[in-house]
Amino acid sequence: MANPNFKITATDGRARAGVLSMQRHALDTPTFMPVGTRGSVRTITSQDLEELGADIILGNTYHLMLRPGEDLIEEFGGIHGFADWKRLILTDSGGYQVFSLEPNVDDDGVEFKSTYDGSLHRLTPERAVDIQCSLGADIQMVLDVCPPIPAEKKVLEIAVERTHKWAIRGRNHFLLREKSFENERAQFGIVQGGLDPKLRQISAEQIVEIGFDGYAIGGLSVGETRQEMIEPMQISADALPKQQPRYFMGLGDPAGLVEAIACGVDMFDCVWPTRLARHGTALTMQGRVNLGAARYAKSDDAIDPDFHTSLASRWSRGYIRHLLSVGEPVAARLLTLHNLAWIIDFMKRARESIIQGTFDDFQKETLEIWG
Repeated sequence: MANPNFKITATDGRARAGVLSMQRHALDTPTFMPVGTRGSVRTITSQDLEELGADIILGNTYHLMLRPGEDLIEEFGGIHGFADWKRLILTDSGGYQVFSLEPNVDDDGVEFKSTYDGSLHRLTPERAVDIQCSLGADIQMVLDVCPPIPAEKKVLEIAVERTHKWAIRGRNHFLLREKSFENERAQFGIVQGGLDPKLRQISAEQIVEIGFDGYAIGGLSVGETRQEMIEPMQISADALPKQQPRYFMGLGDPAGLVEAIACGVDMFDCVWPTRLARHGTALTMQGRVNLGAARYAKSDDAIDPDFHTSLASRWSRGYIRHLLSVGEPVAARLLTLHNLAWIIDFMKRARESIIQGTFDDFQKETLEIWG
């Protein structure tokens, strides 16, 4: 069975540090996955990501199946060959993007129109597996139903029921395809249930019973407050196997990250750090800094004077502010390099605090700045 080797090396309360090892690469957890929606993290290259120390990136199944298409990517040897990325790739199922388009959903799957040209497409649990196999994902996500928040209980119940049935189908199809894999691959199941504690527990028990290689907490960080998120996140995490990786989908702000790590979550992804960068905002040890503000025009400080290992630390705030003010694209690139370096370093510091038994202090300090 394609099953990643996950070893917990230290704990501090529920927080845990570990190592996730696969045939292609190994990574330390907690870890953050930069999002390469269309096969690339915007404004930077796979070489940049290697230099940043990223161990794993996320590819978007929905966008890549539409453009350039999974068949073409497969001819290049999957995303690894297409983007020349030698480390790990996790692909989502496409479900989140599909459901944001309000498609036609039935028990068999979902039908939707392409955001690019309006062409009609159908996605089923089996089709989601096949696409991700063509993309060459090391870790693929099973197709699920992601309801909005808030949602009526009946809507949440239907989402949990379909997520369960689709997970069974997706897992069975993945195991059928497994014999043809040249490299080790894994599949994660997804827990749904909205903000409803009982449904979260039910969904987690159902997905765990199927038996995946790892588990994700889905349907959160979609508009609810952080306080609303904590209880359903904790219930979901507590119901998942301790010796397998846990992944929170779509979370990337420091306050949210430490809350999730405190619940025992290991893996994260989000466009938040790179989206902020493209809009002129830097992550710093003092919090968010909008470098487009006029007060930075004459500043010769580095983007973050307290973070010296940033790949963009040689350029001043004044220079970055100038680039932003004239619309120079390199500003987005420099800030993206900085923000990803910062968030990857943040995860390393979180891991070190778990190993040293000081995670409570790290969490408190983070929430004082970012909460």
